[in-house]
Amino acid sequence: MKRTMLGIAAPIFVALCPALLLHAQDAPRHADLYVHFDTSMGEIVALLFPERAPVTVGNFVNLAEAKKATLTKDGRLVHRPFYNGLTFHRVIKGFMIQTGLVKEGLPCGGANIKDEIDSARSFATPFMLAMANAGHPNSANCQIFITVAPQRPLDGSYTIFGQVVSGQDVAERISDVPVKNDRPVIPVIAKTVTIERRAR
Repeated sequence: MKRTMLGIAAPIFVALCPALLLHAQDAPRHADLYVHFDTSMGEIVALLFPERAPVTVGNFVNLAEAKKATLTKDGRLVHRPFYNGLTFHRVIKGFMIQTGLVKEGLPCGGANIKDEIDSARSFATPFMLAMANAGHPNSANCQIFITVAPQRPLDGSYTIFGQVVSGQDVAERISDVPVKNDRPVIPVIAKTVTIERRAR
């Protein structure tokens, strides 16, 4: 049975400001981009794909590095490292782990982004990093997920913008934790999410 991602509440498409993307778009000429998820169960590292998904990577990097304003749990719009301290709020054994939800029913406050579906990337390969959406095109925003097994039925519906290069075992352990309604019984936390620029 095909499983789908949780969406983002009340998505509204707004064009992402090109200036916010400049830093991430320039990075491929100088360095490879990696993201480090320091979780309460260990570290996951993924290589990002700015050449293939520049808007998506730019959005993610700006969120992680506090360059894009988002809403707090009490509805204030602030600049902060968005993913730091958030939980993996949706976990499905043998499928995926998902984070990026500030509060149930509350959007993150950032602009939605266009899909960047790339036929060269497929969920047939496990441990892909991708954007969740609201169940329809161009509705990705802040929520992200990592697959832990091949999931080819997801191809064409979600933007893949990275791939786990270390910590696959951590992602699998997170996917195996006891859950209630897909939410871990004991919270699994993304303590920090940081971007590394590694010179080529």
